[in-house]
Amino acid sequence: MTPFLELKDVHKSYFLHGKRIDVLRGVSLTIEKGELVSLIGSSGSGKSTFLHVMGTLDAAASGTLRFEGRDVFAMNDAELAELRNQTFGFVFQSHFLLPEFTAAENVAMPGLIRRQDRKACDLRARELLDRVGLLARADHRPGELSGGESQRVALARALMLKPALLLADEPTGNLDPATGEGIHQLLREVNRDLGVTAVVVTHNETLARLMPRRLRISEGRVVTAEG
Repeated sequence: MTPFLELKDVHKSYFLHGKRIDVLRGVSLTIEKGELVSLIGSSGSGKSTFLHVMGTLDAAASGTLRFEGRDVFAMNDAELAELRNQTFGFVFQSHFLLPEFTAAENVAMPGLIRRQDRKACDLRARELLDRVGLLARADHRPGELSGGESQRVALARALMLKPALLLADEPTGNLDPATGEGIHQLLREVNRDLGVTAVVVTHNETLARLMPRRLRISEGRVVTAEG
């Protein structure tokens, strides 16, 4: 059976002040469809770099990445853009909501950019806001929302185009512990109810333990986390 997502011997390096820094040193990992995975590691361990390579936001130096059997690293720029837009959903530490638009308009934006029907986009946006508990705030702008509410809107936006894979990079990093736990609970509900495969990068080991599968990145490699 073809794995949902498979990375083999992935390497990534940066050069800083003329010095080469090896961030990923032969990462190999298989993720099956429907899994909910947390990835933890110390600051500077390469967690975000790994997620960005997985989501094709950054290029690897070598190795292979296959999504449902397709060789992702062999795709051209147009094919990669299509994969990101149609198949992947992203949530970052900063919500990146557009301040001049309402919550519903921010959620609908990926569909509108793809020239989907405006009324259909608005309806789906409000359905997603209802799922994340913010339907009553649909017509509020980001400046009227709390940090936790803004991150919920960002999650709803990431789900707008029904992604098969959700990649969340420190989605609770700017939130207080109680609000952060609520976001992680919401990610578990999305995984369970919508069947979305999700990988969540976090520095919070307590929240990471809430996920069914826990991985740790250390010395440029990914291993199963203990505890």
